[in-house]
Amino acid sequence: MATQPVSDNNFESEVLKSDKPVLVDFWAEWCGPCRALGPKLEELSEEMSGVKIVKVNVDESPEAPAKYGVRGIPTMILFKGGEQVDQVVGNQPVENIKAILEKHM
Repeated sequence: MATQPVSDNNFESEVLKSDKPVLVDFWAEWCGPCRALGPKLEELSEEMSGVKIVKVNVDESPEAPAKYGVRGIPTMILFKGGEQVDQVVGNQPVENIKAILEKHM
């Protein structure tokens, strides 16, 4: 399952109401570290079926990043049962992201 784009319009249904944990990658097209992070998240989305990984373009959907206090990108926030349970900022090694996901599964 590849990462899927999510916007302010479907953030609640795709993230907050999801029946499994959701890792949200807040990113932008112009952000180099964001583009470097993308393939790692694709890899994890294929490998870990117990979590959904989605991407929110902060330029196209400014409401969700503002609501969750995203100040720099890339920022990844993990939601479980509609609640924010973890957050990591920056282009992280795949092992770090996987460890965070496994902690909450």
